Amino acid sequence: MINLPIYNAAADLLDRNIMAGRADKVAFIDPRRQVTYAQLGGEARQAANLMESLGLRREDRIVMVMLDTIEFPVVFLGAILAGIVPIPLNTALAPDAHAYMLADSRAKALFVAAPLHAALQPLLADLPDLEHVVVVGEAEAPAGTTHFATAAARQPVEFTTMATHPEEPAFWLYSSGSTGTPKGAKHVHTSPMATARLYAQGVLGIKEHDVCLSAAKLFFAYGLGNALSFPMSVGATTVLNPERPTPALMYDLLEKHNPTLFFAVPTLYAAMLGDPALAKRPGSRRLHLCVSAGEALPAHIGTTWKSRFGVDILDGVGSTELLHIFLSNAPGEVVYGTSGVAVEGYDLRLVDEKGAEVAPGEVGELLVRAPSAAEGYWNQREKSRRTFEGEWTRTGDKYTRDASGRYTYCGRTDDMFKVSGQWVSPFEVESALAGHAAVLEAAVIAEEDDDGLTKPKAFVVLKQGAARDGLEDALKEHVKGAIGAWKYPRWIEIVESLPKTATGKIQRFKLRGG
Repeated sequence: MINLPIYNAAADLLDRNIMAGRADKVAFIDPRRQVTYAQLGGEARQAANLMESLGLRREDRIVMVMLDTIEFPVVFLGAILAGIVPIPLNTALAPDAHAYMLADSRAKALFVAAPLHAALQPLLADLPDLEHVVVVGEAEAPAGTTHFATAAARQPVEFTTMATHPEEPAFWLYSSGSTGTPKGAKHVHTSPMATARLYAQGVLGIKEHDVCLSAAKLFFAYGLGNALSFPMSVGATTVLNPERPTPALMYDLLEKHNPTLFFAVPTLYAAMLGDPALAKRPGSRRLHLCVSAGEALPAHIGTTWKSRFGVDILDGVGSTELLHIFLSNAPGEVVYGTSGVAVEGYDLRLVDEKGAEVAPGEVGELLVRAPSAAEGYWNQREKSRRTFEGEWTRTGDKYTRDASGRYTYCGRTDDMFKVSGQWVSPFEVESALAGHAAVLEAAVIAEEDDDGLTKPKAFVVLKQGAARDGLEDALKEHVKGAIGAWKYPRWIEIVESLPKTATGKIQRFKLRGG
């Protein structure tokens, strides 16, 4: 008999809680219902049986275009139990983007939220590999589709977990594709628990009694850890929100459920602080830590949040390719304006254009050696070879590191530019601008002046009621005083909003094209 190593990520996350006596503990809460860990395990196994009844087999792929309701972890975990590879997609993308990823992945089944099905339906006939459409939600499913709740309820709650290998792909996550074709990053079974152990338990200190609320959705790597693998690794509870995370709604959820851990992106924290109609709302009575990722957190947002709520925001850095945060501030060791230090278990390097290590204080590209790195991109060999260099993963981010090992974000490799022969970090200028009382947020790009020389240009969104008279000169002087005279924006354009990805990252390339 051939003995191969066996490990199934979903079985670990589900069974560890039953074995620890948490069968009756609430695992997930959404606006319609809640489930215990025992109920979650039963429903996930019914989903696994349903997939097998549809003819899906080990290593087949399913695409999930689903909202953040309890059915999401049920389908996601059920697929992994069966050795089937789930691929959650961003629900905010246009239908043609979903169709591209369905075709690229050659998914055999689509699990789609009922409100999203109609927009996708006309494109499905052009997908020869797609055999089944399973509609999640609503009382009935359209003709030619399977109604998830009805079909799953007919299945048994017992299922023999597939004997998967620890290093075979468990799920894929597509990169945002904000500057090119989306790439399917293949993550192996051991990665979710690695991130939970090293970051959630090692940095956040997550415990069974915690209640998690994530503004970032489950289809993002960030949200998947925050709201699924992290709490399930210790038997905590997650509040799920299927709606768009507006500032007002997030205050509603904070006040209704009183979570202990809140995860968001810098844009949302700024909006929650900047809306005068929400200025007196108390938030959660039990909140003890907040986390920010997706883009570097400007220092003034962190300090303002701390002064208002008495709780720190831990700014961290992660990526789709590395699954979750590998560089972070830590409780009691927060330095706002920095990304913190390497999470234990991750090794970091900063290198120049030739691959040589840079000295402390110098700008370099960040490379990470990680136990949670994806094994590569699907059907993207050249991009895989450029990103995954043996044990090391290129992040595409520029940083400096001080003598104590603390990192400060400078910008994306493609966004950095030189003025008078010196590097300028768009993020540093944006943070300085956002520190002005009139500014809600800002974006900075390189622009050529009449002499063909590169200088910073800023696009600025103002706070409600901010006066514009004399503001341009005042902002230039503010930046000069904050970070240096040569870094100030020579041109400032006031705009209503900034182009962003669904994760809240500023799409500077769209501003360069404007």
